[in-house]
Amino acid sequence: MKKTQKLEAVLWSIAFPGFGQLLNGQVAKGFLFILLEFVINSMSTFNLSIMFSFLNRIQEAAKVIDYQWIMFYPCVYMYAMYDAYKGADGENPPLSYLPFAFGAYSVTVGIMYSPHPLFGIFFGPIWLPMLSLIPGLVIGFMIRTVLLKYKS
Repeated sequence: MKKTQKLEAVLWSIAFPGFGQLLNGQVAKGFLFILLEFVINSMSTFNLSIMFSFLNRIQEAAKVIDYQWIMFYPCVYMYAMYDAYKGADGENPPLSYLPFAFGAYSVTVGIMYSPHPLFGIFFGPIWLPMLSLIPGLVIGFMIRTVLLKYKS
């Protein structure tokens, strides 16, 4: 059986945590991530908040989201992506977990700040965490680059 390529595993995991693991043949782990996704998504009313955000009803998105539950989401989501990446075919470069980990940290911080306007703009519980992913990934890649440079 042909193994899943890393990009394919990550993209399916972005679409739905657990799908990357299923493609990699890790069925139990895949269903565990799917279950975690379902529980956190349901308890936080994440999909309803996403819908309101995409309809530019940001205040309503902030009212329906359960911040206590959504705080779990970034770590589960980013770890599922990293795990799918790690388990797919191909070399696992050293410190490849850093962008995923810093992405999870920065999205979590974005969630914490999302109830308040930033620079006079209220981004809400969906857009601010999504935008927060970018600096997290950049920082993770930069730290990885520096550590690899000084490690050798």
